[in-house]
Amino acid sequence: MAKFVLAGKANCPYFAKAELLADLLQRSLPKFSIHKLCMHPNEWQQWLETTCKENGWQHEYSPMIWRELINRGGKGMLLGGFSDFLEHVQAYYGITSDMTTELMMKIATENLLTRELCMKEEVYHQSLIKPLHIWISSALNPTCYILIPQLFAPGVFRDAPTISLHLLDVGAIEEDLQGVRMETEDLALPQLHKCGGEDEEESKVKVSERYEQYGRLIDERAHKNVAVIVAGNTLVNLKCSLLLENAPSVDSGHFVGMATQLEYEARAHIAQKLSVKTADVTDVIVWGNISGSSHVDLQRAKVFQYEGAIWGPSDFSQPVLKMIYDRKWLQTDFLNLVSSQRATVASKSQRATAISATNGIIAVLKAWNCNSSAEEVFSLGILSTGQYNLPAGVVFSMPVSFQDGRWSVLSDVIIGDEMRAKLQIAADQLREEKDLASRTRKDTA
Repeated sequence: MAKFVLAGKANCPYFAKAELLADLLQRSLPKFSIHKLCMHPNEWQQWLETTCKENGWQHEYSPMIWRELINRGGKGMLLGGFSDFLEHVQAYYGITSDMTTELMMKIATENLLTRELCMKEEVYHQSLIKPLHIWISSALNPTCYILIPQLFAPGVFRDAPTISLHLLDVGAIEEDLQGVRMETEDLALPQLHKCGGEDEEESKVKVSERYEQYGRLIDERAHKNVAVIVAGNTLVNLKCSLLLENAPSVDSGHFVGMATQLEYEARAHIAQKLSVKTADVTDVIVWGNISGSSHVDLQRAKVFQYEGAIWGPSDFSQPVLKMIYDRKWLQTDFLNLVSSQRATVASKSQRATAISATNGIIAVLKAWNCNSSAEEVFSLGILSTGQYNLPAGVVFSMPVSFQDGRWSVLSDVIIGDEMRAKLQIAADQLREEKDLASRTRKDTA
């Protein structure tokens, strides 16, 4: 089998001549195959330079013709331009071309018109596709390797027919981002429309400067219904605050800091204490600074399937605080276990707690996309407007529920004097973080 590739500019008369000669050979010879790449003149030069660089070829004009060595496993063998192709055909097959110059020019004009029509059709069909755009910063973080496939799981973005994924990592090597892109494309996800690595020229920018910049980009370019989730191990509340402050045209309710991972870690230790599954513990609340001074609140927490003195059906629950009699454990060991959980897991596995981080993100995404009950409680860092007499203007973790694609703060949680003192400590810490970020920006201005 002789397989050739013919590439050239749509308006090139010699491409037209080579094309007709190749068609003749393909009709006449059962073992001759030709693949044609007809390009718009504006596309040609960049494509030519890239292809030659990848294959180690030297060629400077249209058309370019090479033979694919399909039976040898090697790279293609460059023949050259039209004259080289004609000479090869005459030597091997005894066939030549007698096309007139007038016909060559006519076909070249038709090729260009056809190519331009095809390009217009491609643009039109692309305009009909309205993908959901998802941007991931710190895309080389281990969490993203687990998160990306989960974004396409059923129930996460059920109303989005297609998704365009944009990967960003400050200071990352472009090849590393492209590697993640290629792995994502290898998943063959039906919902994936496009996946690309986005370049950023800044590599040593401070957190405050970086998230201010992200906020401005969101304000300028994102859809006003954008949903932004901030997750991680450091300065979660501050990052969320910087984003929403620098995106004033976007509703502040579209920005949340994720406390769900911390909430699930607390549930896991309670479940272990009560000898139940983690999923059997619900409605744990995390208040305050997600990656700093936070408070785990169990006043609404429930446990299912607990083998105690009272037993009921599968939907029967009991208050966690009534089932755990060891108050010393709750006030000391429990809090220490929760605060050190990620470090403990990382020391044992020698890697970041990516699975639990991903689980928390996906849980919030599903709830935000109308896939949770209104009774389910989540802990999210949101902009305080004075709820529970908390200071307004800071991003503070508090209990919310989702309904119809929107969250609302629970209004029936009791805050006693002891808890209020703890929340005040968290609020003071958050204000200090904001003040430090502000001073840093002024010092570098």
